[in-house]
Amino acid sequence: MDLLPSDPLLHIFSFLDLKDLVHVSLANRRLNALSKHNPLWRSLCLKHWLLTDNERLQKGLSWYDLFKEYYADLGRYIQYYPVLKRAWEQLTGCLRQRCPRMIASLKEGATEAELSNIEAQIGCHLPGDYRCSYRIHNGQKLVIPGLMGSMSLSNHYRSEVLLDMETAAGGFQQRKGMRRCLPLTFCFHTGLSQYMALEHTEGRRMFETFYPCPDQTAQDPSAVDMFITGSSFLEWFTTYVNNVVTGEYPIIRDQIFRYVHDKSCVTTTGDISVSVSTSFLPELSSVHPPHFFFTYRIRIQMSSSAPPEAACQLDSRYWKITTSDGNVEEVQGPGVVGEFPVMTPGKVHEYASCTTFSTPSEYMEGHYTFHRLDNKEVFNVAIPRFQMVCPPFREPVSQMNESTNYTSSLDEHNDDGGDRDQDNYNNLRGINMAVLEGEWCPRHI
Repeated sequence: MDLLPSDPLLHIFSFLDLKDLVHVSLANRRLNALSKHNPLWRSLCLKHWLLTDNERLQKGLSWYDLFKEYYADLGRYIQYYPVLKRAWEQLTGCLRQRCPRMIASLKEGATEAELSNIEAQIGCHLPGDYRCSYRIHNGQKLVIPGLMGSMSLSNHYRSEVLLDMETAAGGFQQRKGMRRCLPLTFCFHTGLSQYMALEHTEGRRMFETFYPCPDQTAQDPSAVDMFITGSSFLEWFTTYVNNVVTGEYPIIRDQIFRYVHDKSCVTTTGDISVSVSTSFLPELSSVHPPHFFFTYRIRIQMSSSAPPEAACQLDSRYWKITTSDGNVEEVQGPGVVGEFPVMTPGKVHEYASCTTFSTPSEYMEGHYTFHRLDNKEVFNVAIPRFQMVCPPFREPVSQMNESTNYTSSLDEHNDDGGDRDQDNYNNLRGINMAVLEGEWCPRHI
């Protein structure tokens, strides 16, 4: 082994992940020394901690020592940290450009001791992905607008704050129907919160996120249905961030609006295009009785290259509404939300409206009727078909054996997530510390 040249060995080592590099380091003294080659740890620092050359220079440490420092502090989160750190960086980068005042509401990360104190306070273990995210940012201050999205419709307004862990712990639920549930968000105007289940109980799966919805038809007043929003904190948060940074959720007047836009949901008739985005409002919906509330936002735009004589005015609208059980309803009326917009080259008109239905999904399509301003010619402009589907929902445990639940792939969530996270950390830590903390010692492999 001592006769093997160093350069080929280091090249081979560069392809190893952290665990395998540590195993190699335990073979003998020479491989142990080579495994601490600084460039090897530069790539590992980038992969696991997203560290840059500037950050290393500020610390004044070698890449190997920098990795050790971060591992000593955040090693238990090594499987989550790069994903959550990148998500936070993408989100703050987007907000810094589009709504900088929201950046000022973010809190500094919590310490391990503070997170452990919260666990002792509520008597439950927090999942590793939640703890990891709160090490980066401890939620936000209780301000408006909220980081987790807004919705405005007529006289109804919602804006959800990402709760800091101290406030969340104060809202930890022990009442029947919501046992062992920790609030993640809160809206001052509606009182609405999204929650995370910390245990398997009352029909919930551990660590899934949801909006609670009182069951108005149950005899038990504590019966709570759930609109499920994620199978884990990691999925819930990173999905939301992706929707923000990709523009799926528009930022309007310094607020993030949780409208979903299907890029194929656009039609063009002549010089006029129509596109639609939709949003489900859980605070105005219920599972029992079935009542699902949606708002939709429509954008009507006339091409800037249209000739001046193309100017026209909207007269009426026609809708064909089809529910998931096959029922069809047709609606026709003057204008849109009481307005009769005039369209000229380059002009955009946007408006929001709403609809409710008693099935979990429906789709709408139709057309607008316009007339030309110069010659009174009447023509129709197609509205693309758009579908509205409520999130998967689940009923209270007392009713789960009596009816069919509307669920999705979220039901496949692993039941042993919490224990598995800790086991992975313990196994990884056991081998890592041999190379990160001490000199080589003989060990049978």
